[in-house]
Amino acid sequence: MNLLKSLATISSLTLVSRILAFVRDVLIARIFGAGIATDAFFVAFKLPNLLRRLFAEGAFSQAFVPIFGEYKNRRGHEETQLLVDHVTTMLALILFVVTLVGIIAAPVFVFVSAPGFLKDMPKFDLTVQLLRITTPYIFFISLVAVAAGILNTYNRFWVPAFAPILLNICFIGAALWLAPYFDPPILALAWAVFVAGVVQLAFQVPFLKKIGMMPRIRFSLKDAGMRRVIRQMGPAVFGVSIAQISLIINTIFASFLVAGSVSWLYYADRLMEFPSGVLGVALGSILLPSLSKCHADKNTAEYSRLLDWGLRLTIMMTLPAALALGMIAVPLLSTFFQRGAFDAHDVMMTSYALVGYSVGLIGIILVKILAPGFYARQDIRTPVKIGIVTLLATQAMNAMFVGWLHHAGLALSIGLAACLNSSILFYYLRKRGIYQPEPGWAKFFLKVAIAVVALGITLWLGMGSEQSWLTGSGWLRILRLAGLVGGGVAVYFAVLAALGFRPRHFSRHAIH
Repeated sequence: MNLLKSLATISSLTLVSRILAFVRDVLIARIFGAGIATDAFFVAFKLPNLLRRLFAEGAFSQAFVPIFGEYKNRRGHEETQLLVDHVTTMLALILFVVTLVGIIAAPVFVFVSAPGFLKDMPKFDLTVQLLRITTPYIFFISLVAVAAGILNTYNRFWVPAFAPILLNICFIGAALWLAPYFDPPILALAWAVFVAGVVQLAFQVPFLKKIGMMPRIRFSLKDAGMRRVIRQMGPAVFGVSIAQISLIINTIFASFLVAGSVSWLYYADRLMEFPSGVLGVALGSILLPSLSKCHADKNTAEYSRLLDWGLRLTIMMTLPAALALGMIAVPLLSTFFQRGAFDAHDVMMTSYALVGYSVGLIGIILVKILAPGFYARQDIRTPVKIGIVTLLATQAMNAMFVGWLHHAGLALSIGLAACLNSSILFYYLRKRGIYQPEPGWAKFFLKVAIAVVALGITLWLGMGSEQSWLTGSGWLRILRLAGLVGGGVAVYFAVLAALGFRPRHFSRHAIH
């Protein structure tokens, strides 16, 4: 299987998902604005999302996928199926307990994650109510992540990539048609989260059956593979917790700032996650199984070449995205969100956060490429140690920036810390001889830099004043943004083509 084609497939589906996510966020901004209700919902939605990343997409995937890949490549179907059954049953039991605790202790979790809400008890109580509805999402979506790990290892990349589209469809349907039937209307979004978890899990079941890997309820701690996964999950949970603790602390900081701060950070984060998901998540998903196979086969040369391929694609795609997010933050936000309850002030406040995030976009995506370089070798401890340094650095920067940059300082801290994280990961990959750069990096980077400069000039000339975007009509903004983005993309890739870049240069096949 051609990895570039797989990347294009995943990125295309992720692009559809992100477009629907923009529609979703535009509707939320228009219907609910940026205030008490949205602050409450975003906190309530963030908590199960953090736990999902902790138990499934984070610690579980890092521990399970390399071992599962080893079983698939070296052992028979029966042993591999047994591993899937035992591990999935264990995770489901843990998730059930976590979900139950989350529902019962919702007030405690809200107090810990957003203590500033105590100044406004109706806001606090609403957040608790929303959290109790959204908490079961962690159970369903974590099992979705298990299925995704299995399907990705079998090169069925498109199925997990399609699942998030269903979440956004549920959100859009709830915002458009169900909100008027709830009191307060924001409750419709919480129930959309619950339903989306069920729907995404149900969608992947037929594909698991097709490859003969549908989990069954079987549990045994005597399974050697099961014990290895548990041992790996220990440091993995700790490592992923570091990143999630950092996000929680940021929410705590934001909860003490003016009303709307949590929402401004959320909307900026949504735009920042567009390139992060389209490229970073897609590359991480397809690299980990192939890297795991290379490690199992002791093919160190191909292991290094795969990392080099991922790094070049990341540099080529992320640098222009970071520049664009920073330069045209106001045009993007005003076009997508400035309507209804989301006014020009909200656009400007959100743009400050987006600029902060854009500074670290390259680091945020590089982490998704470099960390699998350790996970595929079943080395989780090194990224954990680096994560501790990153956590301390993030909070030190928060303390420095929040006083004078307010919510934008929190976004800048996240971005700069991601750059620090990726730099240290890269250093240790090089120091241990895991990654050896392929020839031609200096010329490659120079060509990309020239194209990025051309893009920057194009955006600067075409954007005009920020005020014109804040006061323009909706359709005019859409047409101007389409022309601006389209022109920038055309110039960037035209310059790359003129400098000799061709798609076939990035073609690479999966390791079976």
